Amino acid sequence: MRRTVARFHAALGAIALTCALSLSSNADHEDPPLGSAAISVGTTEIVISGTQTQPSSGTPHSGSPRGDAPPSPSGPGLPVHEFDFDSCLDDWNSSRGCFRAVSDEEPPTDPAQDATAAPTITIDDLAQFAPDPVANVGEPDNLGVAGMPTNFVAAAAVHTRSGSLFGTVLTVRFTPVGYEFVHGDGTSATSSTGGQTWSVLGQAPFTPTTTSHTYDERGTYRAHVTVRYTAEVDLGGGWFPVTGQLTIPGPAREIRIFEAHTALVAHTCEQRPTAPGC
Repeated sequence: MRRTVARFHAALGAIALTCALSLSSNADHEDPPLGSAAISVGTTEIVISGTQTQPSSGTPHSGSPRGDAPPSPSGPGLPVHEFDFDSCLDDWNSSRGCFRAVSDEEPPTDPAQDATAAPTITIDDLAQFAPDPVANVGEPDNLGVAGMPTNFVAAAAVHTRSGSLFGTVLTVRFTPVGYEFVHGDGTSATSSTGGQTWSVLGQAPFTPTTTSHTYDERGTYRAHVTVRYTAEVDLGGGWFPVTGQLTIPGPAREIRIFEAHTALVAHTCEQRPTAPGC
């Protein structure tokens, strides 16, 4: 073990010490041990000694000075605050220190969210803005032939209306998304569209379409269509959807279905308009 010698010579009249000390009259006192100091006053030397415990060779040593050991992994660490060094220098002589100011103010909110804030709106609340019922049309001219397709068309479209609800001015937009065609003979069919006429489709009359229906017997049937709408609301900050769908049944329409018979004739109806069947 290396021993360090610290000798201090000073012309001191008297030294008062409150620790244990050893007096020696020998001016050639041996070097004090590690951690001690020797003070000579004239021919008298005062030695202040202490001890230091070193770990044994079998005990691992991290090599880090006392006080520089890494923090214990248990417990949360202190937050690291960023600061502006220039501002730190400006406040050097003040008691504020170089700490970043922490504000208790709430973060700013999104204006779009504030604009759309409103009481909860349900699909039933929007019934007063609902589109008018849609009447279906059977081709041709609400007439048909038993055993042959009758084409149905429902002309529903996007509907927008403005008004006031719960004291708030708003605009409601309805979009048709589903159709149920009730044929009046005990059958019905659903479709995602309202159908199109034969002429628009480029088809010949009495040909099947996605919304056509074939009646088995002649007679008069009361057919109607029910349209399902989704709704969106705009309170001034943009459109947002409303949960659910609004169902609006249309008025009944009489569809007359006839029987068709074939016969061998000598002339066409153009040639003899008064002939039977013309």
